[in-house]
Amino acid sequence: MTQRQVELLAPAGTFENLRYAFAYGADAVYAGLPRYSLRVRNNDFKNEERMKMGIDYAHEHGKKLFVALNTMPHGAKLKTFVDDLAPIIELGPDALIMADPGLIMMVRERWPEMDIHLSVQSNAVNSATVKFWQKQGLTRVILSRELSLNEIHEIRQECPDMELEVFVHGALCIAYSGRCLLSGYFNHRDANQGTCTNACRWNYGLTDAKETPEGELIPKNTDLVNIYTSASNHVQPKEDDPMKYLQDELNRSAFDAPEGYHPHPEADRSYLIQENNQRKGEWMEISEDENGTYIMNSRDLRAIHHVQKLIEIGVDSLKIEGRTKSHYYVARTAQLYRQAINDAIAGKEFNPELYGKLDGLANRGYTEGFLQRHMPHAYQNYLTGNSIHSRQQYVAEVKSYDPETGIAVLEAKNKFATGDRIEIINQHGNREVVLGEMKNDKGEVIDVARGSGYIVHTNIGPVDDMTMIARYLYE
Repeated sequence: MTQRQVELLAPAGTFENLRYAFAYGADAVYAGLPRYSLRVRNNDFKNEERMKMGIDYAHEHGKKLFVALNTMPHGAKLKTFVDDLAPIIELGPDALIMADPGLIMMVRERWPEMDIHLSVQSNAVNSATVKFWQKQGLTRVILSRELSLNEIHEIRQECPDMELEVFVHGALCIAYSGRCLLSGYFNHRDANQGTCTNACRWNYGLTDAKETPEGELIPKNTDLVNIYTSASNHVQPKEDDPMKYLQDELNRSAFDAPEGYHPHPEADRSYLIQENNQRKGEWMEISEDENGTYIMNSRDLRAIHHVQKLIEIGVDSLKIEGRTKSHYYVARTAQLYRQAINDAIAGKEFNPELYGKLDGLANRGYTEGFLQRHMPHAYQNYLTGNSIHSRQQYVAEVKSYDPETGIAVLEAKNKFATGDRIEIINQHGNREVVLGEMKNDKGEVIDVARGSGYIVHTNIGPVDDMTMIARYLYE
């Protein structure tokens, strides 16, 4: 069978991120219209002019831009949708990423030739779903994050003519591929409308609970009871509590425990949680069963070691999450996943140093999500062995370079010093050097750039546009 062309798809929350994504190896980016996208904040593509810049830049460089319209809109947004979208369609985006069947229908009726990719928000988890959307004229399905490698392989075998896209890196939602009510419950900011406050990642305190004669759970520690009572006016009755409703729904849909599995001895106890920053005293019931708790901070997805397998399966697009992340994050993830893709296509073994370099990016700890249930021995070796020597921190960005003197002007982002081993990260290839003499703007020799805002002049060899500096944390 002929090997499919594998696309690396990167996030573009800003035009700068778009430029860095393409420079460092992405084939395509996705950007959203704030009113209809699941990322309202930090969204640079807020109007027709900005979107035109992005689409034109992509096409000038032989790349693609997909427009995300993946909210589940209420009725008010339907009234403006077609009029708002018409000028964007005129700009020539390469595809629309959509989740809501009604909006998809409206686009298919008005612009039948427009490519549509089914958003991960639509939770496509089986081949029948993929076939259904293929019959509706969609050209790609972004598969649910809750699938294993074997399940992805099965879908590919059943749907050989449909483009499939899979997330390989970035934030995971503890709800089912993003369908979550927590943010809307706490802040009246609906995650399904693009305004998630990431309530699952707030700092929660946990305490044992006891049941009152009326059947209500209160903190077991009597010192906390008065606090709970004083806040009770702010806690909705159980029967009207969306949090309790969400818990019940999750419990009803939880997968069956594997044969021979025994719940943790603490699983049958009752607990209360409170959000420690803004809602002290507002205790909420939390339940736990053999599948775990349902309010928690998910680790971030890192599936770089599965790139080869996903390519072998025949996945068309490997996707990085992170439209609210920095240009450094976008550039670095694009570069490292591009290397993993190129190595896999060339038949090379996986390079474990890629793990350590991803550790240097903003993350909440890593997981491979649902792709593989049991961590293989080789994977453990990657995490605990030689990857530790590759861990880095982003410390500077090249602002200018004088080829006659060889001096580069660096803007510090984090602390670094003379003698540090650094990696010069460049779109045309990276190299490592030991940092030599540095001077400040006054020409004075300095040993340390103490952090953000420092300007440093130093000779690090030839560099060009969009060059960044990372310091190794281990020798």
